[in-house]
Amino acid sequence: MPREAPRQFPLDLPVETRFGAEDFLVALHNAGAHRLTTGWPNWPDRILLLVGPEGSGKSHLGAIWRRQVGAHGARDVDDALAATLGSDEPFVFLDDGDRADETTLFHLLNAMRERRGFLLLAARTTPTLLWPRLPDLASRLRALPVARLDPPDEATVTAVLVKLLDDRQLRVETGVVEFLARRAERSLGAIRSLVAELDRESLARGRAVGRGLAADVLARMEAEGD
Repeated sequence: MPREAPRQFPLDLPVETRFGAEDFLVALHNAGAHRLTTGWPNWPDRILLLVGPEGSGKSHLGAIWRRQVGAHGARDVDDALAATLGSDEPFVFLDDGDRADETTLFHLLNAMRERRGFLLLAARTTPTLLWPRLPDLASRLRALPVARLDPPDEATVTAVLVKLLDDRQLRVETGVVEFLARRAERSLGAIRSLVAELDRESLARGRAVGRGLAADVLARMEAEGD
C-alpha cells in the first residue's frame, strides 16, 4: 500500500486583501449599492446606510468611497464621533454600525447633521426588532436611504474565487473553480473562509488544489457548520 505523503504544518502568514476600486467586482447583486455609494455627492441624504451580510463587500466599498472623497475611516463609533466633532465639514466611514454603542451612534448622527458632513454607515442589517434598542436611534436609521449588498450569483462567486485564489498565488487544477462555485455557500465571507482553508490544505499536502482536495475541504467545512 502506498504511503501518504507527510503533512506539512502551514504558517498563518498574512495575506494582502486588495481594496482598490479596480478590485471591486461589480455584478447584478451589488451594482445598485456600488452606483449609489460612489455616486457621491449625488446622495439622497448626507448619511447613507450601507447594508449587507458579513463578508458582502461593505468594507471594500467603504474603502473605495473613503479614497474617493478623502473621508476618515473610523476605528469605532467613538473615533467617528471625535472626527465629526473635530471638523467643520466631516466625511466619515464607520463600519459595523450595528455593533456600535447605540447612544454614541445616536450622537454621531446628530453631530453629522449639525456640521453638514457626510457619513457612510455600514451595518449587517437595516433596523429590526432586535437592533437598535434605542427608539430615537431606530427612528433616525429607518429614515436613511439604504445601499443594499445582496448575496452573489454563481458568476460573481466564480469571479471572487479567481481573485482570492490569485491573491494567495494558489495553484489550482483545471475545472476546480467551477466545481467550487457550484457548491460553495453564496456568501463572500464564506468564500474567503473557503479559500483560506484551501490554502492551508494545499500547503499541508504539498500539492495544488485539485477536485479531491477541494471536495474534502468543502465536506469538512459543511460538517463543522452543522
